[in-house]
Amino acid sequence: MPPPPPGVRADLEPVFRASYPRVVGVAARVLGSRDEAEDVAQEVFLSFGRSTVPAGEADGWLCVAAAHTALNQQRTRRRRVAREVAHVRTDPARGGAAPDAAEAVLAREERRRVRDALARLPRKQAIALVLRHSGLSYAEVAAALGLSLGSVGTTVRRAESALRKELNHDASSD
Repeated sequence: MPPPPPGVRADLEPVFRASYPRVVGVAARVLGSRDEAEDVAQEVFLSFGRSTVPAGEADGWLCVAAAHTALNQQRTRRRRVAREVAHVRTDPARGGAAPDAAEAVLAREERRRVRDALARLPRKQAIALVLRHSGLSYAEVAAALGLSLGSVGTTVRRAESALRKELNHDASSD
């Protein structure tokens, strides 16, 4: 294999090949879109390519970076949608969804509510929850977030509880 171009880590390709599916999976859990998750993965691997993170710590670093980046993207989207909805509400010429699309809209809305509630959780809890539900073991979550192995379960349970409270709060304010 030829040497990498200047400024590119020599270990980028093997790390990319080993970690890409997991990184996309973490981002997809947050965003609900594989296409958007692949964009996040590209951004994360570009950052990794410029980093000095040891290859042995790459998987955890990449998963945390994917969760952070996806949560940031989700927050940005939420703010943009709020602005767009405010604009539609003030413009009577704009209509709503077609009646035959009601079920699809409700399902999308529910997924959006979960992702928005996740984005309102404390960052460490949100990332622990996303990583754990993306298939990482307690040991991998602990290593990725710098937690003790014993505190991962507590952090995940607290995150799940906080997520339920956020969802219940949303439901009661509708």
